Amino acid sequence: MIDETDSRLLSALQANAQITAQELGEVLNLSASQAARRRARLEAEGLITGYAARLSPERLGLTVQAFVQVQMAAHAPETAKCFLRLIATLPEVVACWTLTGEADYLLRVWCADLPALNDLIHHRLLPNPAVARVQSQIVMAQPKPDSGLPV
Repeated sequence: MIDETDSRLLSALQANAQITAQELGEVLNLSASQAARRRARLEAEGLITGYAARLSPERLGLTVQAFVQVQMAAHAPETAKCFLRLIATLPEVVACWTLTGEADYLLRVWCADLPALNDLIHHRLLPNPAVARVQSQIVMAQPKPDSGLPV
């Protein structure tokens, strides 16, 4: 279980993973060493699974974000393994979820442009024998950016 101080610590880290122990202590009204120990405990307990930088897709030349629904040709374990091996080789796929409903997987992808998205779908996803059908939705805008988990 986490207490209210742990919750505030996690919120602060989600907002700025580079926050120092001194700054964290100030936010939590704790000493820097107490804040650092709490952070270390939450890391050891697996509540904090890592730290990452948020990159600017636009500055990296990635102008098209899309969600791609994939329906599998069959639902055998080997088919899923084949598909997941393919997904692991595609850097454009930044997230992958299994779903209930008509689609089996939902992919979040970032591409340089529409021709790159077209290439991903028509030359890398659809030719795979595990894939029966693909449907994509192109993101027009993202009014709420990716945010941390509610803690």
